[in-house]
Amino acid sequence: MPPTLLSQELPTLQYSQTRDRFDQSWEAPLAILLGLGRAAGADLVEFFLERVNYISCLAEDDAITSISPSLSTGAGVRVFVGKADCYVSTNDLSFNGLKAALEKALAIMGLHLPAANSFVPPINLELLRDYATVRNKEVWLPNCTSMRDMSDVLLSATAELGRVANHVQSRRASYFRDWQEVLVAASDGTFARDIRLNQSVGYNLLCADGANRSSIGERAGNTSDPAFLTTWNYEKSAQGIAESAGKMLTADYVESGTYPIVMANHFGGVIFHEACGHLLETTQIERKTTPFMNMKGQKIAHENLTAWDEGLSDREFGTIDMDDEGMPAQRTLLIEKGILKNFIADRAGSMRTGHPRTGSGRRQGYTFAAASRMRNTYIAPGEYSTQQIFDSIDKGIYCKKMGGGSVGATGEFNFGVEEAYLIENGKLTKPLKGAILIGEAKDVMNKISMSSQDLGLAAGFCGSVSGSIYVTVGQPHIKVDSITVGGR
Repeated sequence: MPPTLLSQELPTLQYSQTRDRFDQSWEAPLAILLGLGRAAGADLVEFFLERVNYISCLAEDDAITSISPSLSTGAGVRVFVGKADCYVSTNDLSFNGLKAALEKALAIMGLHLPAANSFVPPINLELLRDYATVRNKEVWLPNCTSMRDMSDVLLSATAELGRVANHVQSRRASYFRDWQEVLVAASDGTFARDIRLNQSVGYNLLCADGANRSSIGERAGNTSDPAFLTTWNYEKSAQGIAESAGKMLTADYVESGTYPIVMANHFGGVIFHEACGHLLETTQIERKTTPFMNMKGQKIAHENLTAWDEGLSDREFGTIDMDDEGMPAQRTLLIEKGILKNFIADRAGSMRTGHPRTGSGRRQGYTFAAASRMRNTYIAPGEYSTQQIFDSIDKGIYCKKMGGGSVGATGEFNFGVEEAYLIENGKLTKPLKGAILIGEAKDVMNKISMSSQDLGLAAGFCGSVSGSIYVTVGQPHIKVDSITVGGR
């Protein structure tokens, strides 16, 4: 650790930290800057450094229509005084650039750099927790799919879609790779580094036959596997969405009303994520916009329902070794047999609400301050078979594939269903289209009365106060006893 300095010495300091990676050489300058912030009167100071190497590729019909690479480097500094904080970002990672960002953040909080001849004791940071080195993540980027190979895979995928689908109006396959290196240093001693690799690939198919239209999409996501794209089974995926699009093309429109429904596993979990998961983030408690804010230890859902949020599942989209505040990932039990057990908390949320941090401080990038965000969030498997769930319904709707939707601040939601079927006497009888699920989180959570044993997870994207992040949604097949279904 560097020796104690006088503030007047700071302009003459010179550091030679490694420029092409974040390593131990960054300890000395960051320790000084953190000490400078504490000497100015901040209760806590945190730096977040980031490098990103991103590329996306789009194939439309039989041509590559877009290849978009992006490189970025930057840092953000967060200053806390009591429970208040501010955040300033910069793309200047020199010592003076980081110092200027710190000075601006301090000024926003009404603080100033120490006067001349003031002592600036550097912060004693922990030995670097380097998840990237421990898990050999340095090899990920060089081993990712080349631009030529990603183009070949996507063109083969759209060709396969054209081969197996009928009445095709447009077919698209898209892929992106997002490589990120981060370093977190804070005045509480946190000093941690990680590398993340998120990739996603998927189809969009639009079919038309006269006045009939159908649109089906499907995406897969992965973290940590450089060979992900080349192992994508696009033939199987193409066959599945071609069959779905064909059935929905001539399907009858659903009649609006109140029905019992069965929601499929995998991406069916998006409703729990949107309508309930967000309401368990401490950002919602701070705003007083969640109906669950004072209900920890109380029943908020059917006794059948247990739900988790975690960052540990192998290669899932929301899996992280550490969050963007340097806290190791873990598992958080949200709901157990209908009882609210925990909230999802970042550092600021924990300070302001009293709920313990859960390794959930996440952000899109260095221009955003971290906030409480979900990771892999899902309803746990239950005790029923899928057939038992269908057998319990005389007349209802099977929601096989969910589409887009919207959620209000306090949990009111509506979600479109891309692929649905009528259930009669426990059996699927005909395809339906145009279904929209309408409800409110605190009501629908108490109507999820049956869960099967076939938990499935799916990749998703989540937007909130700290930008767009990668998450996993999921559930087994579930029964909702009754819900409003909009249609014709």
